[in-house]
Amino acid sequence: MNIERLKEIREDKDLYQKDIAKVLNVSQQQYNKYELGINSIPIEKLYKLADLYETSIDYLVGRTNERKPYPKK
Repeated sequence: MNIERLKEIREDKDLYQKDIAKVLNVSQQQYNKYELGINSIPIEKLYKLADLYETSIDYLVGRTNERKPYPKK
């Protein structure tokens, strides 16, 4: 997991951890653990993050540097 990217993309959107935690239906403390790399993010939460940030899961986890999302089916 590319934890720096997760924080970077959130800050690029001028969002706080509490904002993202609300979208993911987790506590701010839980989301903070995701950003710090303490806890793994469940796949369903990654789907929500990719949709929210209009990017791919691969970008979020550092498998690609291409920020734009894949085409929808």
